Amino acid sequence: MKMIRKEVIFLLLVAFAGSFLGCASEPMVQKAVPASSVPAVPEASKKYIIQSGDQLDIKFFYNPELNESLIVRPDGMISLQLIDEIQAYGKEPATLDKELTEAYSRELRKPNITVIVRTFANQRVFVGGEVGQEQLLTLQSGLTPLQAVFEAGGFLDTADPSSAIVIRKGPDNKPMPIHIDLTEAMKGQGEAGNFRLQPNDVVYVPKSPIANANTWVDQYITRLLLFRGFSFGFGHTVNDFRF
Repeated sequence: MKMIRKEVIFLLLVAFAGSFLGCASEPMVQKAVPASSVPAVPEASKKYIIQSGDQLDIKFFYNPELNESLIVRPDGMISLQLIDEIQAYGKEPATLDKELTEAYSRELRKPNITVIVRTFANQRVFVGGEVGQEQLLTLQSGLTPLQAVFEAGGFLDTADPSSAIVIRKGPDNKPMPIHIDLTEAMKGQGEAGNFRLQPNDVVYVPKSPIANANTWVDQYITRLLLFRGFSFGFGHTVNDFRF
């Protein structure tokens, strides 16, 4: 009779936990962000974007007296002779080159201008999520998200490399998420292997669905049952009964 009561209690506990897991599966699916809803790797990601604090050399081929070496101000502007201020932040060097050429065409005859990024500011990226150690890394030329993850200690067992995201400052300084499939990158496939990080990018590796489920079980089932006096460990009491 005592053995029957133990088996009944054990089956009730299994059913009780199963009902919680069944209820939990829908919220987890709803909260998950499908990779298809995040923008893919943009082609422009391979080109450098001028940042505040960068040092720019503005070279005039036919008018060397106008040459300038300038630091991009915190407001993103630079001040030049003859044309005063122009925004440099957020533009590719080639784009700024073109705009300066157009602006100086009103002052000079056929200006030939070159923009060179001499030194780089804020050359750091942050790597977080399911990696060995979340940290700020110095941005080296050509650094990819996969290389950044390896520098941060690699993937944890709970990571989902296929759903990694790079968060980049977009237009109007709004965060722009870019889906990066690092599983494909490790195979040498897809565009993620050629993706180049930019200053202040954030590389985030989320938990895998199984890891999220395990966390949910630990937080909402195990702790709830322990709070109510239950335990799944052998040799522990379950409402005054022992397994």
